[in-house]
Amino acid sequence: MSNNNCSCRTDCTGLAVVASIIIGIITTFLVFTNSIIIPTILPWALLAVAVAALGVLLLITSRRGRRICTCTALPTILTGILGTIFAAIILLAVDVATTSLIYAIVSGALLLFFSLIVTSATCLIKCLSDCDEE
Repeated sequence: MSNNNCSCRTDCTGLAVVASIIIGIITTFLVFTNSIIIPTILPWALLAVAVAALGVLLLITSRRGRRICTCTALPTILTGILGTIFAAIILLAVDVATTSLIYAIVSGALLLFFSLIVTSATCLIKCLSDCDEE
């Protein structure tokens, strides 16, 4: 059974979302001004990381016979995983010029969602370590 509250004393998902949005906006600006270039291997790598993170998340939440603290970071990390998968597929499937605004926006979204995975996974680990399981 999962316990949604678990007396979790820390909730940093708000900070994770704000940090990810800032990273996404900065990335969009830097890609649009050609200050940084997103290599073509990056969407493939981030797609693989997102699929692996989804598998790990499913393994963590599917343990049976034990109470699991399902902290508030789980929906946030799932949003990051699904957003990374969709943004990577868009970058890989659609042939856009690397100097276009659409490419900059989708690249920014890709890194926004990937940073959401990283920051919310950190929040999940912190929440699970502070959790009072019964």
